[in-house]
Amino acid sequence: MALPPYDPNFTIAFSIGRRENFENDPEHDESASAAIVAAELISSARLALKLDSVHTEYSAQYLVDKAGSSRRRRRRGKLTVKDCLFFALKKGGIPKAEDWPPLGSESKPPSSYKPALVSMKGEVIEPKDMDQVRDLLVHQPAVGAKLHVFSPHIELQQDAIYCGSSGEYTRYVGLRDAIIVGTEKIQGKSMAIVKVWYKNKFTFLKVALSRMFFWAGVGPSELLVDFCVPRLSID
Repeated sequence: MALPPYDPNFTIAFSIGRRENFENDPEHDESASAAIVAAELISSARLALKLDSVHTEYSAQYLVDKAGSSRRRRRRGKLTVKDCLFFALKKGGIPKAEDWPPLGSESKPPSSYKPALVSMKGEVIEPKDMDQVRDLLVHQPAVGAKLHVFSPHIELQQDAIYCGSSGEYTRYVGLRDAIIVGTEKIQGKSMAIVKVWYKNKFTFLKVALSRMFFWAGVGPSELLVDFCVPRLSID
């Protein structure tokens, strides 16, 4: 399947969204995805504020273990990036990745083990739209988001421009956690520079901000939604 060339004048795609047009990914772990993106947002923010002298990897598995158990005491469900950020900023911090078992590890440290926590304070900001995201990116290196993913469009993106569904045959995969690192214009249209956690790795995309879609039970919607960012305190 080949996608048509990028059309800057195309704005919205419609689809009935039948059950057979939904793609289930059994390997996708929502909680792990949220923890990975949250840890990466924290790493980027700390480096930008010179709280770390080099890019430091923080433990996503710790967030899965601790933020997950804390959240389940209140309600059922999977972790979100916001859950992980709130936990890290309100519970005193998280350890570096080297001080906790790696992500996906089945071995757990003994209950007596207390890792050194890197202290973190601040608040979680939730921009309402891309205009607020752009304002934040002036001072923040990255903003968290969720991306509506369609297959095979995400794999067949033309010139690294992701437009979601454009009316061709497609399967809706669902929302995937992502990180917006900047914006630019191509052919006069705004693009978000995004790395999305998809198929257990980060994939870089330029997401067309002018595109919308209507999918039964989902749309109408823009491709990027549900923004959040940690605003760390340097005190």
